[in-house]
Amino acid sequence: MKYLPAPRWLMIIALVSLALVFAFPLWQILLEAPQFPGGLQMYIWVNKISGTDKWILQNVNILNHYIGMKTIHPESIPELKYFPLVVYGMLGLGAVAVMVNKLWGYLSWSLLLAVLGALGIYDFYLWLYDYGHNLDPTAPIKVEGMTYQPPLFGGKDLLNFYVESYPHWGGVCLGLAIAISALAYFKMKHHLRHLLNKPSDFKY
Repeated sequence: MKYLPAPRWLMIIALVSLALVFAFPLWQILLEAPQFPGGLQMYIWVNKISGTDKWILQNVNILNHYIGMKTIHPESIPELKYFPLVVYGMLGLGAVAVMVNKLWGYLSWSLLLAVLGALGIYDFYLWLYDYGHNLDPTAPIKVEGMTYQPPLFGGKDLLNFYVESYPHWGGVCLGLAIAISALAYFKMKHHLRHLLNKPSDFKY
């Protein structure tokens, strides 16, 4: 614990890590099939959906049409509008925690970000469930009892496609922000226990 940076610096590192969710996708979904050499790769960002090329959504939507899945319109997904605001809010609260430099500030921020991250993953699961279960009954291709929910994590066969879903670097950065802010809390807690005996060891 003594070799870690001071709590305030750990918190600053956590904020930088959180800000990186704007630089990298949070999640990735890969669809592999013989007719698509190299597969179709979709990236879920905090504020958009992209792919390996600009035609990715068009290709996926064409495929979805035949099995009755909903068309993906990123501009109509509300989460892509308010998730960035949540991140901005957490960055602002984190800056306040750095300035206050109190035990409760680091703990509160870490727990709040963990809860929000868990809610975001749950919301993503619900979106995948709705996307794969609410099918158009007039679709050209219908398989009795078949649903097309992509996996939240891991791989799954869906008709002639093999679908894989994993966190991308943005998701890793979000997890690191939670872990590093928790370290800031434990680092400060450790110092406070020894503050009376060795006050000079505590660094801000």
